[in-house]
Amino acid sequence: MNAICLVACHPLHALTVNTLAIDIGGSGIKAAVLDAEGAPLCDRVRIDTPVGASPAAVVAAIADLVRALPDHARVAVGFPGMVRDGVVRTAPNLGHDGWRGFDLAAALTAALGKPARVGNDADVQGLAAIRGVGVEMVVTLGTGFGTALYDNGRLCPHLEISQQPFRKGETYDQQLGNAARKAVGDRKWNKRVRKAIANLRTLTHFDHLYVGGGNARKLDGDLPVDVTVIDNAAGLVGGAHLWRQTQ
Repeated sequence: MNAICLVACHPLHALTVNTLAIDIGGSGIKAAVLDAEGAPLCDRVRIDTPVGASPAAVVAAIADLVRALPDHARVAVGFPGMVRDGVVRTAPNLGHDGWRGFDLAAALTAALGKPARVGNDADVQGLAAIRGVGVEMVVTLGTGFGTALYDNGRLCPHLEISQQPFRKGETYDQQLGNAARKAVGDRKWNKRVRKAIANLRTLTHFDHLYVGGGNARKLDGDLPVDVTVIDNAAGLVGGAHLWRQTQ
């Protein structure tokens, strides 16, 4: 496993390159301030995701969560859905229709007083894990099922593979999310994950696949040599790298 750990507290680096990284998940919202290389400058903070709350209420909760964190110059956010130019297109696991069309980047910029970039959470997580060589893919196993694709270190347009048919008339999200894992048990869920990996191999011919998310630790048995489990902390660490992709 690639170990990426959040620890407190490194000496504060130049303010101009410090990034407030926020990882919005289906079960929790986490945040920390990172230096330019993605090293944490403080302990992470966390709250339960207020699933079903309005986008404005979630933004207010985030602003309260990060109020006491160290100074930073910019904000990077991983969001569990389709995001384009900072605007949310889908939020399948957050339980509120108001997310569709919500300009999350603008709302957080206004609430936090610093420029914010927002990307899909799997896209952001992968930026902390990829090696930048060939076609690399990330899947995240958590509340839902996320994916991201990279070509020689560059993030490709996000594809909502999670919402595509997978098996028995259900989507990847429905068959591989945490609710499904609890319903069918870890053994059957593991078989489904391996089938999904085989499907994605056929789809993309990836050179390497990284598996993250809170349920990645539930995988058992040996994985193919071109598949690596990564620490879930990459969801925050990737925030510093998101700004490199968009500069």
